[in-house]
Amino acid sequence: MASQLGPHELLHVFSFLEARDLLSAAQVNKVWNEVSRTKELWRQLCLRRWSSCKASQMVLGTQTWKQYYFCRSELEFRMAFGRPADFICKAIAGHTGQIDELAYVSTNECRFDRRKKSVVCTVSSDCTVRAWDLNEGTEIWSSPLQPAALVNLVTYPQLQLVVTVDNQGLIKAWKADNGWEWASFCLPTFSSALEACDHPEGPFLLAACAGGNLYTLTVPQLHLVSKVPVFPNNSLSLTCSPDQQWVFTSSENLDLSPKVFYTHSLLYLSEDKPPVSTTLPIWLSSRGCWAPEEAARLIVMHRNDNGMQLVVTTYELGAKKSRDRVDILVQQVASFPLPNTMMPPHLMKSLSSQVILLVSDSKLVQFTIHGLQVAAFQDHEKPITSLWVDSSRVITSSFDLSLRVYVWNKENKYPILKSCYHLLGGSHRWARGFTHVESDSMSIVGVEARSNGTGILRSYCFRVQNSWNDGPD
Repeated sequence: MASQLGPHELLHVFSFLEARDLLSAAQVNKVWNEVSRTKELWRQLCLRRWSSCKASQMVLGTQTWKQYYFCRSELEFRMAFGRPADFICKAIAGHTGQIDELAYVSTNECRFDRRKKSVVCTVSSDCTVRAWDLNEGTEIWSSPLQPAALVNLVTYPQLQLVVTVDNQGLIKAWKADNGWEWASFCLPTFSSALEACDHPEGPFLLAACAGGNLYTLTVPQLHLVSKVPVFPNNSLSLTCSPDQQWVFTSSENLDLSPKVFYTHSLLYLSEDKPPVSTTLPIWLSSRGCWAPEEAARLIVMHRNDNGMQLVVTTYELGAKKSRDRVDILVQQVASFPLPNTMMPPHLMKSLSSQVILLVSDSKLVQFTIHGLQVAAFQDHEKPITSLWVDSSRVITSSFDLSLRVYVWNKENKYPILKSCYHLLGGSHRWARGFTHVESDSMSIVGVEARSNGTGILRSYCFRVQNSWNDGPD
């Protein structure tokens, strides 16, 4: 067979093979070895396994697609098993107050050419915003002391921009590489929520204030685009859909039904027309989230009509556009009541059209959108404080001073979580527990609250030892 097939015919046959089969084919003879190394074969393998790398620059320059395939496979193996030798743990201190929020400012790209760094920014009650190199365990820069304690931030990794807000409503934009202050905007009251939106027509910032108004600002200039009253005299929360076309808003006042805004109408608000929005047909809502792998699938937890039982309802949103108007189409996809034996969840996130994760005290539970419980975990000894989810794994933080790592088993009809390992913080003598956790493609970072009222970061950066090999032959 080897003597009958030329390089072009072999390339076509090899395009149907998996990585391990290509490695076996490379052992046959010199021609097969050369064909098995073809760039396009390994590019297609990477795109089939990791759709997120289609539009990135992560494999250009000194890397080949084959190098990328084996390096990322090794990284995922190490992340799934979490052996002590597989990662470097660092305690990173610098803030003199508690850390209220953190976010990655580095892009979530897998790079293995030693140029990739995991960088996060934090805000603190010590009135500073700071940037940290997780790999080195060092502070990159710290802002001057601000007029008030900083309480929230969002980042725009592609723009290398950080936006913060203090407890008096002052919003500031900072350059992520050096901490240079770019612009500022002052809300009339303190901010109840910030949301970074990377809209197809350009990035912008959403800011909610305690008075119930929703502000839309340009970035990085922080120029006012629109101001919309949503829930007058009530604090509101907000979150954008994965496709950035929708904004979900809800109020702490449970008697007010949540609203969904059409993003385009906030960016191009007409003086004689209110923004396009719709009120969801539910009340006593407590929280909502979007399914990251879906364009516009919204999941809301609320009470039933008599207010006696918690219900989780999933909606699909769409827009019907005519010449002079846009109508929002809301279709209920599924709904189910939570078990009466379950304590009211305080955290909720989703992954795909069939996955809902709920956190109740120290318990993590996975449901389908139709209410089938497919997994439950009681790995933490104390309440879970935050929940991080992506397409490969889930991480929880807890007051028991540990982070718990789970991975998705995607061999079933829908992904099912598997508990893998835990990462420990410092001493219980000095720390009160983890309050936040975030992750990127190569690291995990948690905020460890200290007993003296300060906070530090705990970073866990995973090693990839075969970064410069071309994979086994």
